[in-house]
Amino acid sequence: MLPLRDDNPTERPPIVTIAIIAACVLVFAYQFTLPDKPGQAFAFQYGAIPAAIFGHATLPTDIAATPAALTLLTSMFLHGGWMHLLGNMLYLWIFGNNIEDAMGHFKFAVFYTLCGILAALSHALTDPSSQIPMVGASGAISAILGAYLLLYPRARVLVLIPPPFFGTVSVPAIMVLGFWFLGQLYSGGLSLGSHGGGIAFFAHIGGFIAGMALVGIFKQREVPFFAPAHSGRY
Repeated sequence: MLPLRDDNPTERPPIVTIAIIAACVLVFAYQFTLPDKPGQAFAFQYGAIPAAIFGHATLPTDIAATPAALTLLTSMFLHGGWMHLLGNMLYLWIFGNNIEDAMGHFKFAVFYTLCGILAALSHALTDPSSQIPMVGASGAISAILGAYLLLYPRARVLVLIPPPFFGTVSVPAIMVLGFWFLGQLYSGGLSLGSHGGGIAFFAHIGGFIAGMALVGIFKQREVPFFAPAHSGRY
């Protein structure tokens, strides 16, 4: 199921969400202009490399110009391709505006950054000796999904059903996000012991859990858990 939009209104303009999307798009546009070798060097310089973070490997001087700890942040603005970028930005746009609205701009920015770092560490801990750079905003976005699940489980989400049952249907957010998380757990279990890179499922899992754990600290006091479904239309 691919989410297209939700029916959950907001009161605040999602300026932080828009700024994050703009930053990711601009960074990717720059990546896109780089030839193959400089592009790879860019990913190694700003991506989160577990072996560098935990001190298990020494990178070449030109690549190690960015402190390893800082790459936990910079890696959130890099993406591995158009589909990676578009998928992440779609989820961020659909669900991020409501979480920003529930937290306020500053607290949402802190929540997003902190959870993104925790997500990257969750991935790195599964293979601390890996020298493959992790890039992407999906760990931080997974935290938004975890927060959304606790705040708005009954919000309606319009999703696209893939072939052969092609079409759209409105379902509760708990169904969309619950199935998504179960998929990450299943795929993460299958990926254990694999050293070939690919999708950082444990960043998704760690981010989702971090979002659920921290949403109560960052949300505004008047925002309840498990809000009722909105009665409006898409």
